[in-house]
Amino acid sequence: MLMKMLEAGGIPLVVDGLRVADEDNPKGYYEDERVKNLGQDRDRSWLGAARGKAIKIISYLLKDLPPHYNYRVLFMRRSLKEVLASQGKMLDRRGEASETGDDRMKELFESDLWKAGYLLKHQPQFEVLEVQYKDVVANAREQAQRISRFLGGGLDADAMAGVVDRQLYRNRAD
Repeated sequence: MLMKMLEAGGIPLVVDGLRVADEDNPKGYYEDERVKNLGQDRDRSWLGAARGKAIKIISYLLKDLPPHYNYRVLFMRRSLKEVLASQGKMLDRRGEASETGDDRMKELFESDLWKAGYLLKHQPQFEVLEVQYKDVVANAREQAQRISRFLGGGLDADAMAGVVDRQLYRNRAD
């Protein structure tokens, strides 16, 4: 959702289009496969060409970003119950089973989020704006304006808010 908002607001995206929209993510994934190899690849020069563009990077891989660039990070937070529910439904649809129970998976997510938060607060190459998923769904325009201000202004906040689809907020916490 956030990548689609940035695109609508006028920010170019770094995506490869390999992972196409499906039942689990009907608006698309907005990803670039090179991100998955940040920790292994020595050549990360492609990140330099991404200056001024948006790239989707999961929290676990933030530690692998080269420190000689500066990053403005929109850190999307969502209830871990909702994340686990969403992942569970995705696995069910695919006929796959998780080898890790929800309680353990929640512990792993919490640990990862703590580490990512610590990194983002203590490394000078990062500027961070935390964005709550539920707040974007509930107040898309207000959150779009907040994001625009953080990114230097000039984004089309109305267009950004217009792509938020409340119908896709299907896996909510109790």
